Order: sequence, then C-alpha cells, then structure tokens
Amino acid sequence: MRQFSHYACTLGAALSLLISGLGPASVMAQTSAPAKAQTTQKSKVVFQVSDGESRKWELALNNVKNVIKDLGKDNVEVEIVAYGPGIDMFKFETPVASRIDEVMKLGAHVVICENTMRAQKISKSDMLDNLDYVEAGVSQLIKRQQQGYAYIRP
Repeated sequence: MRQFSHYACTLGAALSLLISGLGPASVMAQTSAPAKAQTTQKSKVVFQVSDGESRKWELALNNVKNVIKDLGKDNVEVEIVAYGPGIDMFKFETPVASRIDEVMKLGAHVVICENTMRAQKISKSDMLDNLDYVEAGVSQLIKRQQQGYAYIRP
C-alpha cells in the first residue's frame, strides 16, 4: 500500500504540472536559468615545497603544470611557497630552472621564505629571477589557506 501511495503522489504531481502548462521542458528551463547566471569562481591552490629532494621538485612541478593544464590558465590561481631545503630548487644552479620558468609562464606564482634565506645565508642574487619573497613561508601557507586556497604538499 505504501508503494502505491508513493506512485499516486508522483503521478498527481506530474498531472498538476501538465495541467498548469509546466511540462518537464519548461520546468527544466526554469530551474536551469539561475545556474547560467552564476559566475564561475577561480580555483586557488598553494603548493608547499620544503624538501631538498629533486624527485619532490619534479613532482611539485608536474602537479602545478597538470593543474593549470586541466583547469585552464584563466580559471586557477597557483602559488608555490618554498622554504627550508625546498628553496634550493629556486637557486640559479638548480637543475629544474627551465621547468620553473615554464610553470611561471603558465601563470604560477612563486614565493620564497626570507627566514630560510637568512638562516642559510642566501641572498636574492643567488636566486632565479621573477620570484617573490615573504617573511615566513609557513605563515604564507596559513594565509593562503585562510583565503580559500587548496593546500598541496607533493
């Protein structure tokens, strides 16, 4: 009996829609209109690079490139935050310099921790061009997460 009453309610609702002139097509048109009015929000992601291993660097760069390729350059904000042994990845003699340049040209933003630089006695002249700097890399990760960035640590 319960199953019959469920079907009767569903049939009654369908008949009401048809009688009122709101067939399935017009109901779909009414419900999909607001969805078109919504604007697509940019995705935001921050990648942590704090390891001194070149395999981790390659993984991080692959992840960055894949995210930008998958979501589209104009649909995502990508930031790489480097601190600790991870800043070695961004020195002039790094073996991944061309790959870093590639992801930056795709739109990735790179920030380096100045606390780490001071501790390791590294200056900005030791680093690749077009990098930005923050006082503390960990604090930058916290700020970005508070701003809604997804957090990735390859």
